[in-house]
Amino acid sequence: MTNTPALLRLIADPARLELIEALRLGETAVNDLVPRVGIAQSGVSRHLRILHEAGVVRVRADGQRRLYALQPEPFAELDAWVSGYRALWSDRLDRFAGALTALQLEKETE
Repeated sequence: MTNTPALLRLIADPARLELIEALRLGETAVNDLVPRVGIAQSGVSRHLRILHEAGVVRVRADGQRRLYALQPEPFAELDAWVSGYRALWSDRLDRFAGALTALQLEKETE
């Protein structure tokens, strides 16, 4: 997935976000995810299929179990997108802090 707005819409779903958070701990079977996210197995499987089709998770077979894990690439793309905003706000906050310091020094010299 290379479309950041589409990725944001995809992970904005509360159930999918819960699954992503649960998968941060590592590769996990569907049945182990069900109690962690509090939705039925069919719902977990449906959301995992959506995440898999979007390239957010990978799946591998282990006998009859299906193990899911996060793919790093979509999150690296998301981090790169966010870093542009992080730099923007960091510069603005630095300027704001400088202005506050100047005002404080001005008041102290009055």
